[in-house]
Amino acid sequence: MPVVREFRLPDLGEGLTGAEVVRWMVEVGEVIAVDQPVVEVETAKAVVEVPCPYGGVVTARYGEVGEEIAVGAPLVTVAVAPAAGSGPEDAAGPGSAAAPAAASASAEVERPLVGFGVAEPGRGGRRRRVGAPASASASAVVAVGAVAVRAPVVPAGPAVVPVISPLVRRLARDQGVDLAALTGSGPDGLIMRADVERAVAATVAAPAPAGPAGQDGVVPLRGLRKAVAEKLSRSHREIPAATCWVDADATELMALRRQLNATPGPKVSVLALLARICTVALARFPELNSSVTEDGSGIVRHSAVHLGFAAQGERGLVVPVVRDAQNRSTGQLGEELGRLTEAARSGALTPAELTGGTFTLNNYGVFGVDGSTPILNHPEAAMLGVGRIVAKPWVHQGELAVREVTQLSFTFDHRVCDGGTAGGFLRFVADCVEQPGMLLRQL
Repeated sequence: MPVVREFRLPDLGEGLTGAEVVRWMVEVGEVIAVDQPVVEVETAKAVVEVPCPYGGVVTARYGEVGEEIAVGAPLVTVAVAPAAGSGPEDAAGPGSAAAPAAASASAEVERPLVGFGVAEPGRGGRRRRVGAPASASASAVVAVGAVAVRAPVVPAGPAVVPVISPLVRRLARDQGVDLAALTGSGPDGLIMRADVERAVAATVAAPAPAGPAGQDGVVPLRGLRKAVAEKLSRSHREIPAATCWVDADATELMALRRQLNATPGPKVSVLALLARICTVALARFPELNSSVTEDGSGIVRHSAVHLGFAAQGERGLVVPVVRDAQNRSTGQLGEELGRLTEAARSGALTPAELTGGTFTLNNYGVFGVDGSTPILNHPEAAMLGVGRIVAKPWVHQGELAVREVTQLSFTFDHRVCDGGTAGGFLRFVADCVEQPGMLLRQL
């Protein structure tokens, strides 16, 4: 007889304690293969598909779309056919003397998945177990290969919503739209993105429902927005940050970019040139590539520059990280920045690509603004901000001229250095922007 195995939400890494169900990719009674993705979940870092290490028939699912499942809590149970030559204990049914052994087998920690760790039993942290299955007394016969097994029956839920695109589901969830209440305009009633957008527009046009004591409606703070709020609040609370800024003539830097892009090969972005300047500047001022220890008793100096940069994705503003940026050429920096930017736009960034930064480059000029005083990306000690590059009147070689000017701002943790170091770093960056040939002395 088949053995029912319980697959639990694995440790997704980077201290995450839970994940929200975005969509189920399998149904109860469906036959799945080993390492087949069974659910898409959203963490505070990214949206990922979770593969199951067991092959067989899905007998139960835990958690509804939009609910949070804790690391180590059950995701699915799978009826697994016994291997050839298995002993009598593998064929034991629920009422046999070997049932305790089967139950023990079903409760064991599954083998690690590719890219994931295994949660330790009793792991701490804030968590909430959700989505308990139907009573074990309710059962139905499903098939594993040529063998019939008895599996729990999950009570019928709402009718299946005709939506194919996970992006449409995510848009509806983010905007609070009930897909079951929509009539799709696509083939066979398929719900399209335009249907969700019309529902959102209708909601905006209607007066917002009043909350308690006449308050407006409240949008839950969860997922990525909640993680960002917690991290920035901690940064603002713990780090004594200061900001200095300077205007820089970027005319020569833009001319260099045009020269580089006139030759065959991948195009070089302004962000790639700024990233190269940052790595050179951090080699000159290594105390800024650091972080203060959790207890505040010391400063950790990082030998590698893991360069984070702000990127706008479908889940909001995220900070992907270019690993070992100091070892990459300008072209390699450009390629990696481009890859991570595209992954951010499509929502395909992994948790590992969103963590571990040691310094952040924030190009807020893409939003059409000149300056900013950003909050540091805890626990990093410094962030360089770059405003838009725009034509302005400028005194050049003693004469008034129209030049391409940008404002550079530098926010730093005052615990790791004083103003002299921060000013020296910013001035060096500005000099490299104005005279990019200076970089040759540092390479």
